[in-house]
Amino acid sequence: MLHVTDVHTYYGQSHVLQGVTMRVDAGEVVTLLGRNGVGKTTTLRSIVGLTPARRGRVLLGEVDITRARTDTIARAGVAFVGSGRRTFSGLTVAQHLALVDRPRDAGRGWTVDRVVETFPKLRELWQRRAGHLSGGEQQMLKLSVALLANPRLLLLDEPTEGLAPAVVGELGGWIARLKEDGLSILLCEQNALFALRLADRGYLMDKGRIQHTGPADALLESPELRQHIGI
Repeated sequence: MLHVTDVHTYYGQSHVLQGVTMRVDAGEVVTLLGRNGVGKTTTLRSIVGLTPARRGRVLLGEVDITRARTDTIARAGVAFVGSGRRTFSGLTVAQHLALVDRPRDAGRGWTVDRVVETFPKLRELWQRRAGHLSGGEQQMLKLSVALLANPRLLLLDEPTEGLAPAVVGELGGWIARLKEDGLSILLCEQNALFALRLADRGYLMDKGRIQHTGPADALLESPELRQHIGI
């Protein structure tokens, strides 16, 4: 599904990603773990072309998207859900979904009805403005908007940031359900325990490099996790 090979990304003269190599196979949940500032978000931004790699390759299936425009990558099937409250505060939930809803072939892909079935609470929030939603409700809305793009690959950047523990558990349930549906997901997180309970595999990042990788259950017990995450 996704192959990132020897990617180097800069902000000006600052060499942020220093040879990142990783992959996400079809139907997998893969987590990229690390503290703040190690390059996790820059990795996602490099994949979707917001901060293009200066060296290396990014393949979506067999297609080289390293130098592609962000809108082209989105149309190819990559949805990026950024951290924080990235919604239009003055628009209602219904208006957010209407903005991205597109005609579908019968029985195929994500529709507004399917999104509401997956997140039933949306019905209660239908006419509420996004600026009045809680952090968990905003995450639900952001996921819903991303799903309506019918992605092959979903990129999630720090989805637990700022959420209460009870809401984090609810978020985990949503991601687990998307995994059951066969969606490929790359999950960037500082909350290693949350992420590794959902993931098939993981990568530990520090100082712009992948320092360790392995199956999720093995990473949970690894000394490298304590070294790079501090748990």
